[in-house]
Amino acid sequence: MKKILFLINNLGGGGAERVLVNLANNLDKNKYDVTVQTVFNNGVNIQDLNDDVKYVAGLKKMFRGNVILFRMFPPKILYNFFVKGDYDIVVGFLEGVVSRIISGCKNKTTKKIAWIHGEYDSVEQLAYPFGSKKKAEKAYNSMDRIICVADTVKNNFTSLLNIDVPVQTLYNVNETKKIKRQSAEPIEYDFSNDYLNIISVGRLIDVKGYDRLINIHKRLLNNGIKNRVYIFGAGEKENQLKQQVNSLGLNNTFCFMGFSSNPYKYVSKADLFVCSSRREGFSTAVTEALLCGTPVVSTNVSGAYELLGYNNEYGIVTENNEDALYNGILEMLKNDNLKKYKELAISRGNNFDKNVTIKNIEEMLNSI
Repeated sequence: MKKILFLINNLGGGGAERVLVNLANNLDKNKYDVTVQTVFNNGVNIQDLNDDVKYVAGLKKMFRGNVILFRMFPPKILYNFFVKGDYDIVVGFLEGVVSRIISGCKNKTTKKIAWIHGEYDSVEQLAYPFGSKKKAEKAYNSMDRIICVADTVKNNFTSLLNIDVPVQTLYNVNETKKIKRQSAEPIEYDFSNDYLNIISVGRLIDVKGYDRLINIHKRLLNNGIKNRVYIFGAGEKENQLKQQVNSLGLNNTFCFMGFSSNPYKYVSKADLFVCSSRREGFSTAVTEALLCGTPVVSTNVSGAYELLGYNNEYGIVTENNEDALYNGILEMLKNDNLKKYKELAISRGNNFDKNVTIKNIEEMLNSI
């Protein structure tokens, strides 16, 4: 049995955090002794770890400037501070701080994996937690394997850094049966047939582009398309986004629903899922929308084409700007596109079945 440690910043409400919980819960416990450890002990997803997954709590509170502070210490010191005991495999499940910590493991019998979830605009942005491009390359080249969540993430990562170790794409693990089961549950707030009901799920942060979706909602109303938007999630931009909604007089039609442990029952009953993000890794929310059988319009973020097709086979992908996303939604409303893409979403969702993604990950873990 292989002992595996997954290290992540925290287990908050983000997509990568939920994916790690899904992965840790579903690895075969007859083959793997699984431990999940956080740098900071907080997050709504901690409670969702199964009893057969060990959890090691990190520091009590997250603090501002932690990246700069951690950068002052060599990776070896950080690793010895955070990680106690020996493991066959240690995984930094996010790029940046946790990958730098994992690179400090000096046990020659331990295999090291870095998991990359997002794209970067520059070398400087990617290398920031390490202090320089040279130090980032040293850390990542100390790994036995680097895993990227989409081909576009892989291409971006390898274009910015000189990497000599194997880099592989493996898609995220989703609780497909659980999602489908929860999606069938009744909802407390019934969607009206008099409106186009648009939904999105994600943290209320700048990268999710909800400021753009607010403007698009207003444009649709101005052009006679009755619609309501429902956002499930919480985050630092909540007050700013609510102020934008209020200033545009949209309080009755643009709804902030807060964090939900089961947004799927709403996603499955909405007319349209919109991903307005400026940047993604491999969108967990879009994958889940497909599993719920909901038509999707998404900006061209990493993984969008892999999810929805390079020619809009399973959903509509637009250029990554407000005008293009608005026009993409209009395209979805033409003819019978909503009905067509609902059927296609159900078909496409089967490609991201949990059994397939877990099998591929276990094969990787056994191969290093």
